[in-house]
Amino acid sequence: MTPFGAAQTTVYPLIAMRARVTPDAPAIADARMQLSYGALLERVDAVAAGLAARGLERGARIAVISENRGEYTILQLAAAKLGLITACQNWRLAPAELAYCVGLVEPALIAASERFIDLAAELADGVPVAPLDGLAGAGETHCAAEPEDGLFIIYTSGTTGRPKAAVISHRAQIARMSALRLDLNIRPGDGYVSWAPMFHIGGTEHLVSTLMSGGPGVIVDGFDADAIIDALEAHPIGWLMLVPATIEPLIDRLKERRPAIKGVRAVGCMADLVPLAVVDEITTLLDAPYLNSFGATETGMPPLSGDLIAPGHARDSLAKRLSILTELRLVGADGQDVANGAAGEAWMRGPTLFSGYWANPEVNAKDFAGGWFHMGDMFRLTARGYEFAGRSKYLIKSGGENIYPAEIERVLLADPRVADAIVVKKPDPHWGEVPIAVIVRQDAALSEDEVMNLCRAGLAGYKRPKGVLFVGMEDLPRSVSGKIIREDVEAMV
Repeated sequence: MTPFGAAQTTVYPLIAMRARVTPDAPAIADARMQLSYGALLERVDAVAAGLAARGLERGARIAVISENRGEYTILQLAAAKLGLITACQNWRLAPAELAYCVGLVEPALIAASERFIDLAAELADGVPVAPLDGLAGAGETHCAAEPEDGLFIIYTSGTTGRPKAAVISHRAQIARMSALRLDLNIRPGDGYVSWAPMFHIGGTEHLVSTLMSGGPGVIVDGFDADAIIDALEAHPIGWLMLVPATIEPLIDRLKERRPAIKGVRAVGCMADLVPLAVVDEITTLLDAPYLNSFGATETGMPPLSGDLIAPGHARDSLAKRLSILTELRLVGADGQDVANGAAGEAWMRGPTLFSGYWANPEVNAKDFAGGWFHMGDMFRLTARGYEFAGRSKYLIKSGGENIYPAEIERVLLADPRVADAIVVKKPDPHWGEVPIAVIVRQDAALSEDEVMNLCRAGLAGYKRPKGVLFVGMEDLPRSVSGKIIREDVEAMV
């Protein structure tokens, strides 16, 4: 035996240590339960025993379809103990999209809350289905996970029109916890409000990080300004994650309630999509800096979330600062690093990186070519920091959701009434950006309402276009190779 095994750990043992050291400290709370660390560990161990009794072995996937609730986290930690992977399903997807996501990971079990148990049964296709609150068993289990085992699968929008399943390992989760805490000055015992859907890293990753640190996790089923303020009054909060569309509603309630909050280390994200006056107002109300972030599901908060905007001091330049635990290159089309001031694609390396996309070897080979993860986002390094220069993989960020145009275009182009179509982004004061469909009609009778119905049948609500522009085929600007120039179309909407 070598000594190196003693230098490795995984998620479950770190949370188990919190339960041993501070068993009575608050761990998780939702609208129906409040558990100390000791009680949480008991529930986790019981569910792990139940999963083992079902014959689930290390590496198997559990598809989870549920709203935010304590049982979701308990299942994730029980799976983490056994080396199982929880594939967090986006229940807001259209049925066909959700069926694809479930089938992609070939789960050994589908676990669903009461709200979604019938939907789970419809999607099962022979896979066992179990209620989320009925998984507990009896008996002893041991921690079988290893650092590079998958912990979560979180789905990302796909440039080819299909979601991709990003595998986040125990190693990556522990590194993400460390990086976030170092960059944001979060202390042991600081809490987290998990209101974002648990099928996002904002709902799952940061809650588990908080539990590894010994802090309290408050679970809220969707954005609820009053529930968030209640949590701010009850606990010191490390990072108060808010996406652009949620900030002003929270500001309104903070002004009305004037709560005595315990303190916040940092607030918000994606400063580029928030009016500077709003950044000033929320930071002043909470007496907390604003997180000027740039990260991804695949990378965590890195590579560029090392900058905090001081309360009341929003600035014109939102250049980014390098995160801790991160190597970053800006690379040109020739594969070489660009000079300072020139735009290059962000290539990242570091322990927070995910482990690739499940069952997608071609994309993995392309995106990890040369031993670096190619993000598809363009930056310039200047005296002010890393300045965003555009997206080589065109992405729409709408209210905290990532939308790739290909997902919408796939639905539009499948209809015989559409001769051609492209989707572009448009600035929006509430959502930051929204998708707009630009369509060449094959059938002149095709209306905007019919386009919206088409999208309503095939896409989640947040992905549906917020406007439709009908144009002639000759109106679409094209390159010499005939490809539609998306940036030029964007200027038309």
